[in-house]
Amino acid sequence: MNHQDKQLSSNQLFLSVILMVAGAHLCNDLIQSMLTATYPLLEEKYRLTFAQVGCISLVYQFTASILQPVIGFYTDKHPKPYLLPLGMVSTTFGLCLLGLANQFYLLLVAAAFLGVGSSTFHPEASRVARNASAGRYGLAQSAFQVGGNLGSSLGPLLVSFVVLKYNRQANILWFVCIGVLAIALLSRISAWSAHHLATSKHKKAVNRVLPYDRNKTLLALFILAVLIFSKYFYMASMSNYYSFYLIEKFALPKQTAVLFLFLFLACAAIGTFAGGPIGDRVGRKYVIWFSILGAAPFTLALPYANLWGTAVLSCLIGLIISSAFAAIIVYAQELIPGRVGLIAGLFFGLMFGMSGIAAAVLGYVADKTSLQLIFKFCSFLPLLGILTVLLPDVEHYKR
Repeated sequence: MNHQDKQLSSNQLFLSVILMVAGAHLCNDLIQSMLTATYPLLEEKYRLTFAQVGCISLVYQFTASILQPVIGFYTDKHPKPYLLPLGMVSTTFGLCLLGLANQFYLLLVAAAFLGVGSSTFHPEASRVARNASAGRYGLAQSAFQVGGNLGSSLGPLLVSFVVLKYNRQANILWFVCIGVLAIALLSRISAWSAHHLATSKHKKAVNRVLPYDRNKTLLALFILAVLIFSKYFYMASMSNYYSFYLIEKFALPKQTAVLFLFLFLACAAIGTFAGGPIGDRVGRKYVIWFSILGAAPFTLALPYANLWGTAVLSCLIGLIISSAFAAIIVYAQELIPGRVGLIAGLFFGLMFGMSGIAAAVLGYVADKTSLQLIFKFCSFLPLLGILTVLLPDVEHYKR
């Protein structure tokens, strides 16, 4: 095989593995998003308060966050490719329980199983995406992320037509087939990952020297954590309470409100894919800056818009604010070389943890005040994007 044939084979492998990982992420997050998409039905059927809705999200997000850094840290030293299908087994079981639960505490248990599945999936799947990237880390991470965002946006759409339309919680069980498909797909991905590890274990060790001193690295990580807080506190208000907000403010039917949520999440999926490749070209710091701070004018205007203005603004917000996460992940992985699993687990865990805390806090505040107030409060959070100016230029250091 000549050099050109080898290069073509390498490119084909990159595409096939990245597409498989993105497809698995789509299936995983599609199932996960069904939890929040069914909130209007569960709230009505079991007479839940907003605080109880937030508690369900907190259990899901907490279990999804607490294990991720631990799994990422452990698998950096002891890779476990076959954790991927095992995590999907937990997710599929949680989905079954969500369709069958008839009491509040069972909804909490279902949320916990969904969270454990998510915490097992993300660190290892992110590692596979990076290993298959052929050096195009931003593109690979964006492709991986866009699969998840597409799944998150398709979940509410499917729930709207299959579950909410018929007002039947048991119809959730139709989607178990997606979990079974994902288990099969992840088994194949795990086989590729195990083979990749076996063939690359004798290669030169990864450089683990930090590009900056310890204090500067810790400051950069702290700033990234604050940016994750601002982004996902705002995203939590949209993913958990946007449907209720539309129902309360504009008297929309449940099914129509969930379709507006799908529109927002679909735009977020598009924005996610753009962030990584642009970061590869112009620098991840600039993508992070634009993504967080650039959304602020639109988030500040949204609480005062009419129905169609709200729809347009939500689309713009989704497109802009979603582009940051892939850039943040790759930036942090370059800030701390050789810790791919730990960084992925830490930041995915932080994402889920912030989302869970936000869901619970915002639900409590909404019960005490109103949904209108929490949307006005959250509209100021993207202004924290100004802190991006303090981040060091990792790409400049590497050059």
